[in-house]
Amino acid sequence: MYPADSPMAAAKDAILVVDDELPIIEAFVAALSPYFDVTSAMSAREADFALRKKAFKVVISDHLMPGGNGMSFLVRAREEYPNMKRILVTGYMKPEMLMRSVNEAALFRYLLKPVTLGELIKVVQDAANAGGSNED
Repeated sequence: MYPADSPMAAAKDAILVVDDELPIIEAFVAALSPYFDVTSAMSAREADFALRKKAFKVVISDHLMPGGNGMSFLVRAREEYPNMKRILVTGYMKPEMLMRSVNEAALFRYLLKPVTLGELIKVVQDAANAGGSNED
């Protein structure tokens, strides 16, 4: 049992960060770790394995990654884990493609690169605190 004022007294929400670039993962994990229990994956495949091992409140995924794009991963995640909030990070989508992606994956939000760490923290906190489901 932990004292009420202990950092361990309240469990942190689990989030998953998916990106193929190690410096981005390291920056995101460092920024989010004070607030969340952060797990990282460097591919959609690795993220699929992580989702089977642990329940996540929020997943943040890069869009373009070798071996499977983040959008396809988030669409699958929507089907299997409909209550998990989904955030897409991208620098490559056209507006019409982005809107279709928002609908297909029922994204909580999308972030356009370059993402500031302050913006990332705020959006992930909003997603973690959002009630209800991601469904329309």
